[in-house]
Amino acid sequence: MWHHYKKSTPKKVKGGIKAQSKKGEFAQKWWAKRWISALETFHDTARLGRGRTYARRGQVLSIDIRTGKVEAKVQGSRARPYRVVIETDTLSEIGWRQVIELLSTRVVYAAKLMSGEMPEDIEEIFEQSNLSLLPRSHEELHTDCSCPDWSNPCKHVAAVFYLLGEEFDRDPFLIFKLRGMDRGTFIDLLEKGSETSFNVPIEKKTDASEPLGTDFQKFWHGKTLPESFHVGDPVPPNKSASLLQSLGKFPFWRGKEDLAATLSPSYAKAAFRAQEFSIDN
Repeated sequence: MWHHYKKSTPKKVKGGIKAQSKKGEFAQKWWAKRWISALETFHDTARLGRGRTYARRGQVLSIDIRTGKVEAKVQGSRARPYRVVIETDTLSEIGWRQVIELLSTRVVYAAKLMSGEMPEDIEEIFEQSNLSLLPRSHEELHTDCSCPDWSNPCKHVAAVFYLLGEEFDRDPFLIFKLRGMDRGTFIDLLEKGSETSFNVPIEKKTDASEPLGTDFQKFWHGKTLPESFHVGDPVPPNKSASLLQSLGKFPFWRGKEDLAATLSPSYAKAAFRAQEFSIDN
């Protein structure tokens, strides 16, 4: 017996994650379109349409992308938000290493990925290792929602799906994270592979930091710097805000300005002031 639910109106939300697109497609890049097309192989156009409306109204309260799983909260018509879970199989460590080894032999691929761009034929690399990066249909994904709708995916799952597609459009490394490889580890392994394959010198990162002590007075008042502290003139970095850029894009950033672009001038000013300080002293 089919269950029929009355059409409900979702409760208004403040501070939800609103889609950037007001109409039309949610994604522009090919990899994000592929993600959304997996959802749209599900042919319930009414639920997909309501999912798009939910995404644009900001009914999704939170989205947490983890290894192999996305957890989200979506405000529907009831007082308590619904819990949405989207799961996908992760690639094994051996599988990822095989893919990265192949990618590191192609300079153009490595360069594009380092700049946050997904090469159009990257799936061929995964196929050589009998793997797939992107889902081909919604059957390759496991979705669940705490709402009473019998359909799966429901409009709440669809809303999260569309917002994920929009975010993948902006930061493809989130797809890698969902499939089991975080950005930092991937770039580190890719750099090491490129260095081995092409003898490209890679700047080694060293951690010279020391843990904070328990003497709070010393922390706030500081201590005498050694004479060698000012030895040499500060050299401007080759790339401004490199540490900030290495962190990647801030997930689901909804500010009017790009966060990294807004903060980058401050890094440049800090470098300039450091040079002025060295000249004055």
